[in-house]
Amino acid sequence: MTKRTKQYRCIFAKNLRRIRHLQELSQEDLALKSGLHRTYIGSVERKERNISIDNMERLATALKVSLIDLLNDCDEAT
Repeated sequence: MTKRTKQYRCIFAKNLRRIRHLQELSQEDLALKSGLHRTYIGSVERKERNISIDNMERLATALKVSLIDLLNDCDEAT
């Protein structure tokens, strides 16, 4: 895994957890909304999964945000 790939995986995981918490959803709630398994969502949030673009979109749709919102590095200065 390249450094850049690891960075994007970290950004996605951080944003997924942050937005899920802002919406007061448990991993189980998000699993039900997205059609994915709770343990899968947990492993994505722990940066253990190389998540597919299809599953990224399923999570974004379940959270009612754009995929860009999950990939945007909020810590990066613009």
